[in-house]
Amino acid sequence: MTTKDKVLKILLDNKDSVLSGEKIADQCSVSRAAVWKAVKALRESGYTIKAATNGGYVLVSGDYFSTEILKAEVEENFPFLKNARIESFEEIDSTNSYAKRLLAQAENQKDYHNSIIVAQSQTAGRGRLGRSFVSPAGTGIYASMIYCPQGGIQDPAKITAFSAVAVCRVLKKLYKVEPKIKWINDIYVNDKKVCGILTEGSANFETGMIESAIIGIGININNNALIETEELKNTAGSILGNEKNTVSRCKLAALVAGETLAIQNEAPEELIKEYKALSCTIGKKVLVHPVIGDSREDYYAEAVDIDIKAGLVVLLPDGTRKTLNSGEVSLHK
Repeated sequence: MTTKDKVLKILLDNKDSVLSGEKIADQCSVSRAAVWKAVKALRESGYTIKAATNGGYVLVSGDYFSTEILKAEVEENFPFLKNARIESFEEIDSTNSYAKRLLAQAENQKDYHNSIIVAQSQTAGRGRLGRSFVSPAGTGIYASMIYCPQGGIQDPAKITAFSAVAVCRVLKKLYKVEPKIKWINDIYVNDKKVCGILTEGSANFETGMIESAIIGIGININNNALIETEELKNTAGSILGNEKNTVSRCKLAALVAGETLAIQNEAPEELIKEYKALSCTIGKKVLVHPVIGDSREDYYAEAVDIDIKAGLVVLLPDGTRKTLNSGEVSLHK
């Protein structure tokens, strides 16, 4: 940690409280002059730090968003990510696209294992099949994690399913809501989609193995004008609606990113059970879209189970069962 990072962490831990320069210097094991330089750099980065009459400093409360805070939150909650590559942006085209560029230029993709990229807004956010994902500033968080396990990736669908469970865990913990998962990658709160997950793989053409996965997660925290348009208001929602957000966006991003990476190493059988318990698809009549964009192939079925590989088992009208490992479904109302 740099002196700037150490000073920021101390001020964040004592937000709205006056701390003397001498006390901060002692905790950081640096001179008071070094503390002053760090405070100056933090102010230039956008933090509101007031100087008290006794020579102390106080960080004024605010939902600050920076790489320094993100790193501090990640390292505090997930020690195994202490040396992970973490970056944040005010605006980016797409966190997934940026992660793809990192892997494309890498001599060894495993150098980017457990990397975390977070943005406050995206100009070209993407969902499945190239669909756009609305990503305005100030209303959500948009993150991508790079996962490059030893031995490559065997079951890509599991990564998406387990990431959905990770998001649900965090939303329950931070917001006390009851999220549900629509197979395979959408998170719903109060019957509205509040989160989408896009997992993209990077293959080695010589071995045919999927060496790495980029897990993109976009979460709507508060309502925005785009969600309230005629096109989206019946399906898209947000965790808090128009209520004030009292959870730091950096904390949300850090917990989602860390939990998403950590959960990939948990027992698959138990995670599938948790996924099924969170499902809002099982037991429902669904419209299956086996070929996206071609409604001639659509058919109705009943979703009855999710298998160990995260495939959706459906019951057809003639009584036969079929397992879906691709395509998507719409909940029939």
